[in-house]
Amino acid sequence: MQELIGTGVALITPFDANGSVDHNALENVVNYQIDNGIDYLVVLGTTGESATLTKEEKEAVKATISKTNAGRLPMVLGIGGSNTVAVVDEIKTTDLSDYTAVLSVSPAYNKPTQEGIYQHFKAVARATDKPIILYNVPGRTASNMAVETVVKLAHECENIIGIKEAAGDIVQAMKMIQYSPKDFLVISGDDMITLAMVLAGGAGVISVIGQGIPQDYSDMVRYGLNGDVEEAYELHYKIAASIDMIFEQGNPAGIKSILAYRGLIHEELRLPLVPVNDDLKNRIKNFLDQYQND
Repeated sequence: MQELIGTGVALITPFDANGSVDHNALENVVNYQIDNGIDYLVVLGTTGESATLTKEEKEAVKATISKTNAGRLPMVLGIGGSNTVAVVDEIKTTDLSDYTAVLSVSPAYNKPTQEGIYQHFKAVARATDKPIILYNVPGRTASNMAVETVVKLAHECENIIGIKEAAGDIVQAMKMIQYSPKDFLVISGDDMITLAMVLAGGAGVISVIGQGIPQDYSDMVRYGLNGDVEEAYELHYKIAASIDMIFEQGNPAGIKSILAYRGLIHEELRLPLVPVNDDLKNRIKNFLDQYQND
């Protein structure tokens, strides 16, 4: 899975003023990633507002991204949920031929035990021969995947090849790196601690801010992977304030503000999500104005 080492981005779904998916803007966003050094694309993750897309819209989004990418970068598809049977069925009935791997989030809301999480992902792994990347994001799911659970799955399920670790806990991430198999990918899902995770032995990131500042953020990760610590931290501290800002009023509202500033999309979201307020929008604009002048 060398092609998934580096910087992946969780693609947004652009909407037009009428609330429909804006496929022209989506093409712009995909090309912007490819032209600015991103290593792979993550399709229909949380950042893509997948919870508010119809089945037909999801198929159209996948088609636009695949057509625009045209095989230039590896792609990962998000398929997850709180109903194990439904997740397994979706994996079995989805054409995965365009995708290098499936990213599957730990069940949300129903708060399974560690045994429940373990059994859920064993069932997911059995549903396909495709590589599976676990996704731990307790801030959204209300349950944390324990290190022991992740390590057990990594050792027992051949096609569970990595985890997007987004608990924001560097100690937990380091334990996953330490105790999982050598070729298991511990991928940061927290933009602020990505560099620390990479320097500890992590495999890179599936990023949000990387979508808005792709060249510098992906360069930071490359420097980290190569052990060029001084250069990596110079970029980290240059970017860091924007990471706080894009999550201040929720994701993907913040990153959509950056992409709208860059002229790639309209700043539209689907309820219950709303755009950032004018104060934050101005602070993001001021940051980017200064960033481009540095």
